[in-house]
Amino acid sequence: MENELLTILEQLERDRGINKEILIAAVEAAVASAAKKIWSVDKEVEVKVTLDRETGKLTAWAGEQEIHSSEFGRIAAQTAKQVVIQKIREAEKDVVFNEYSVRLGQIISGAVYRFERGNIIVDLGKTEALVPRSEQSNKEEFRQGERIRAYLLEVRRETRGPQIILSRTNPNFVKRLFELEVPEIYEGIIEVKAIARDPGERTKIGVFSKDEKIDCVGACVGMRGSRVKNIVTELHGEKIDIVRYSDDIKEYIQAALSPAEISQMQLIADEKRVNIIVDEDQLSLAIGKYGQNVRLASKLVGWELDIYSAKQWEEKQKQAQAEQAGPTTPPAPPMAGPVAGPAAGADEDPAQEEEEA
Repeated sequence: MENELLTILEQLERDRGINKEILIAAVEAAVASAAKKIWSVDKEVEVKVTLDRETGKLTAWAGEQEIHSSEFGRIAAQTAKQVVIQKIREAEKDVVFNEYSVRLGQIISGAVYRFERGNIIVDLGKTEALVPRSEQSNKEEFRQGERIRAYLLEVRRETRGPQIILSRTNPNFVKRLFELEVPEIYEGIIEVKAIARDPGERTKIGVFSKDEKIDCVGACVGMRGSRVKNIVTELHGEKIDIVRYSDDIKEYIQAALSPAEISQMQLIADEKRVNIIVDEDQLSLAIGKYGQNVRLASKLVGWELDIYSAKQWEEKQKQAQAEQAGPTTPPAPPMAGPVAGPAAGADEDPAQEEEEA
């Protein structure tokens, strides 16, 4: 057993990368703890176990005195076995953690294993991953055994082992899909400037070509739409708007709100806000269903976008002018002066005056 133990520890060091000295220290501490429980030794006396690095022999000491016991060999064998198994499990957990930690931000592929409280448990082969309900699209449904791809969002250390968190709603999932489908993005010729996403419904992605000879939008769409169709299929029908990025914010906003046509823009740079005026027949198109188009466009360009029809804008301008002018004061009524009485003698009867004459 003695030589066998050393052989096992050396093999673990080679295969699992666990330092042999760490393993030996763990075995010594565990055997000493187990031995102290069955031997009648004062609590104040330290029980120490040493492992000979050449022969593999375990020796127990109570203080300065070596302990001889017929049960020590059995205890040592059982405890050493448990320690080795525990260290192997810990090493396996570390291997999984390290393997997936370096893959953060990449797309991971697996098979749907089971469902737990709305969460999807994915079988990755060596371990399992979790797609939380919050990281799933409401428009998607998966069946047990079905292949699934997702974005590696997080790797956590937990007592049970590494917890691998996947996402299908993260905007970067769409970016990674474009990198897989569009070689020009993967090679850095085309740059993804920004992504705004409403998972399961619509995504707007702003792209820019560093090579004037390459059309960034055409490259992302692909021949007859083949490239973008593959991404739409992966996202179970989610719509993709590919927007040409421009340093001119007006051009970028126009492209982001496409296919709506803009009649006029008013930039308020210090507030990063834009008033956008469109014709009446373009208003619903610019805003989109439940405000989706303007909301995603605003997130994509990083400016607040306010949409008005020409009539709404005119009314807003009139209201603003009225507020600037202040409230109109009605003309004051003429001041009431003293009531003029009749002229002196005016109240005398003329007939009476004739009689007196």
